[in-house]
Amino acid sequence: MSDWLPVDLPLTDPRHPFHLEHIRLALEEARAAAAEDEVPVGAVIVSLQDGIIGKAHNQRETLLDPTAHAEMIAITQAASGLRSWRLEQCILYVTLEPCPMCAGAIVLARLPMVVYGAADPKAGACDTLYRITSDPRLNHRAQVVSGVLAEECGGILSAYFAAKR
Repeated sequence: MSDWLPVDLPLTDPRHPFHLEHIRLALEEARAAAAEDEVPVGAVIVSLQDGIIGKAHNQRETLLDPTAHAEMIAITQAASGLRSWRLEQCILYVTLEPCPMCAGAIVLARLPMVVYGAADPKAGACDTLYRITSDPRLNHRAQVVSGVLAEECGGILSAYFAAKR
């Protein structure tokens, strides 16, 4: 791990200041999605050596692409920035629990840790409906830290969908 990480809390603790800082950046991306009338989900990927190497928000409507989830776009940016599909020294931060597609991409990208805000009762694939990121049958697993700023992350989604109704 890098020298600049605080050591008072383990990285498995959702209250870790490093997690709070980066989920807040993911929330900025989620707000950008809402401003574009996209489902407000934001993601940030942090390399423990290089800092932020991917930032994105949902763009399914804009790009007319069902795979244009925040996590997928951020993973592509990070891999391009590192010039490697292996994101082994990185952490993915996302405002909403990843879906099965994104959880599969997390495993394939060899991300060692996923930190998310709000649980997704309809499509969550890290804890809620499925546990793709920790399935021992797969060749890689990611440690999951959940509930970081969960109320704020869930609140932006609730407000977006309430305005749609």
